[in-house]
Amino acid sequence: MKMRFCRWIAGILLLSIFSSSPTCSASQGDVLLLGQVAEPQSLDPQVATAANDSRILVNIYEGLVRNGDGSLTLEPSLAKSWKVSDDGLTYTFNLRDNVKFHDGSSFDAQAVKFTFERMLDNKHPYYHTGPFPLSFFFSAIDKIETPDNQTVVFKLKEPFAPFLSNLATPAGLIVSPAAVKQYDKDFSRHPSGTGPFKFTEWTANQRVVVAANEEYWDTRPTLNYVVFRPITDANTRVAEMLSGGIDAMVEVPADNVPLFSSDKRFRLYEATGPHVWYGMLNTSQPPFDDVRVRQAVNYAVNKDNIVKYILQGSADVSEGPIPSAFDWAFDAETQAYPYDPQKARELIKAAGAEGQKIVFYVTEGGSGMLDPIPMATAIQADLKAVGLSVEIQTFEWNTYLSKVNSGLKQAHMAEMAWMTNDPDTLPFLTLHSNSWPEKGGFNSGYYSNKELDALLDKARVSNDLAERAQLYRQVQKIVHRDAPWLFVANWKQNAVASERISNFKLQPNFNLLLKDVRKD
Repeated sequence: MKMRFCRWIAGILLLSIFSSSPTCSASQGDVLLLGQVAEPQSLDPQVATAANDSRILVNIYEGLVRNGDGSLTLEPSLAKSWKVSDDGLTYTFNLRDNVKFHDGSSFDAQAVKFTFERMLDNKHPYYHTGPFPLSFFFSAIDKIETPDNQTVVFKLKEPFAPFLSNLATPAGLIVSPAAVKQYDKDFSRHPSGTGPFKFTEWTANQRVVVAANEEYWDTRPTLNYVVFRPITDANTRVAEMLSGGIDAMVEVPADNVPLFSSDKRFRLYEATGPHVWYGMLNTSQPPFDDVRVRQAVNYAVNKDNIVKYILQGSADVSEGPIPSAFDWAFDAETQAYPYDPQKARELIKAAGAEGQKIVFYVTEGGSGMLDPIPMATAIQADLKAVGLSVEIQTFEWNTYLSKVNSGLKQAHMAEMAWMTNDPDTLPFLTLHSNSWPEKGGFNSGYYSNKELDALLDKARVSNDLAERAQLYRQVQKIVHRDAPWLFVANWKQNAVASERISNFKLQPNFNLLLKDVRKD
């Protein structure tokens, strides 16, 4: 039996990952097979933007700080401690000693400096942030000083309240300078971090394999290997889970939640986090350059039905760009647009937009996108009922991102979902006028409101939490009124695992930490 399993696992992982041992030492408890919703875009943390990629990245790399287990609070990671100056302009981090990257090079202050400068300095010899720069997270940095190997000092241009929380995002993960210099633009296929798992293999459209880091500075992972399998078709993922082809899967289709919750062979996991699913509207051209039509779309779509029948109660109706998971910043007075098709028809008629054709970009699936095709079909039907003709154009996830993130030049509307770490992130990167795609942001609908810009700018530099909360509540009110999006849902993330899997947890930041996961 053991030899049969050895042959089977070799077919999954390739014989090369066991080549260091003269005999097959794999057992079923050694390997976790995890079903993902899509192929990764990149394994370079300064390039990748999808939660699908981040679930892999956070097991290979680490940042200076991290979110605590089961919370959005911050705790030390590669930094043992830190302090912030009274004026909020200087952040000093004391780093861990004797930490190695997977390639054997040393983690130190120079590695931290290198990581951020390759993202922020376009004259850096290894400058790379991919097509959609993540430098937005750290644009407040003026300079980085390294007084010694174990100390790094960030000097900011101005106070920047989200700085620490942004360091806990995947964009703040520290890379090996030696590996970047060796592979340059191909580093995304040869990742090297300090995390509990080391990259082993990436076979396109089949698997990404990571192995336990035997020299990890903290406790060694329980598993020897994790195989991330991209299975884009939801029905295929479910079939693989039921047949034992995978041990766990993320983003369980809503229709299948009752199936897994009632089967003793599986454990269903759910967690609420800061997620927003919305339809971005191209405000730069008709009909969505008219606020009446944008509001009409929000009245026309029955979000309660989408949440109840398509998502099977796995989400709540969204009120705007700041989800209730950020309870300190959320505006409870701002209510979701009610379903009112008659009001929608009146607004469309007043705007002279009756019969307007709408091109709607839709993805087959992707990180946090829930059930995108049925959701889009429901939206299409509701808009048709109020006089808008919607043409759905569907794309594979990575193709979809390339079309949407570069700006909606050929479309009126597109689905999108974000999981965020701070109430600043989503509205600033997707609604601020300095975040248009041509300026390096994700405001693909070209929305612009100077009053909103000023509020977001002020909230970013305030170190007074009460003031920030008041500013973000104003942001919510303005965005609700201007309706640059179709506000749809806030997801309660989920996953399912075999009952043989223990210590499996979902995190509020939508990452998946696998160091302590056990397979019996």
